[in-house]
Amino acid sequence: MKIAMTLNKSNGKNTRSTWLEKLIVGTLAGCTLISVITTVVIILMLGKESAVFFTQIPFLDFILGTRWVPLLEPTSYGVLPLVWGTLLITFGASLIAIPIGLCSAIYLSEYASSRMRSIVKPILELLAGIPTVVYGYFALTFVTPLLKTIFPSIQVFNALSGAIVVGIMILPMIATLSDNALSAVPRSLREGAYALGATSFEVTTKVVVPAALSGVMSSFLLAISRAIGETMAVTLAAGATPNMSLTFLESIQTMTAFIVQISLGDTPAGGIAYQTLFAVASLLFLITLVLNIISQWLMNRYREVYDE
Repeated sequence: MKIAMTLNKSNGKNTRSTWLEKLIVGTLAGCTLISVITTVVIILMLGKESAVFFTQIPFLDFILGTRWVPLLEPTSYGVLPLVWGTLLITFGASLIAIPIGLCSAIYLSEYASSRMRSIVKPILELLAGIPTVVYGYFALTFVTPLLKTIFPSIQVFNALSGAIVVGIMILPMIATLSDNALSAVPRSLREGAYALGATSFEVTTKVVVPAALSGVMSSFLLAISRAIGETMAVTLAAGATPNMSLTFLESIQTMTAFIVQISLGDTPAGGIAYQTLFAVASLLFLITLVLNIISQWLMNRYREVYDE
């Protein structure tokens, strides 16, 4: 009798556990489905509105045009100045963030003591929590006046200030992700290199970094994608002048800054100028999608080489 009661209790617990597991799996599947549906809806919305735009403006004129004046007469819809401004900010930010971020990750992973790591890493990660609008005002009130003492001809709104603050913004992402990749390298590889007589610098540069290259490269590309999509900081720091200038000292406009300009509500909905919002957003979406695909490919490629 006692055995039967014990079996019944055990079956009841197993049934409850099974239902609980099914509930958890269903909840997780629902969260995944929400993400997928949201992405699909965004793609459909951008595609639908962009198609309306391209029925009036030839695609090649949009992609290859070098003059962007959608709100004033005579109008022109060549998006290259916006793409150029975005790439200029991204290039400058990468020059700042990639070397500093990688060096920070190497220091934290290979050389810093546990106490130093516990102090430095939270400070780096704190930068990621600062609102982007704060970075924009930081560029206007501190970075630009400082740059003006070095470059007197620099404009109030300029690409250099935007690149500096965006570089600071993406620095924690590179440092944290690269540090995680370097820390994941097996200790045995380091010990084997030391046993062969390698110095600490040689172990870091010739063993640890190559072994973690997939994660490091992915952190670079993800940070670049973040820089391309940055909005408020570059809107406040770099200005709203679409041009293809080669200098960082002049005002430029990025794709995201233009989207903010159109979204302020001054442009009537439904017109061709309003439709440029979706055309530029679609192009921005495609650029970030391609970068994420390349990031995934590089990660898989270097992992395959390392496994071989």
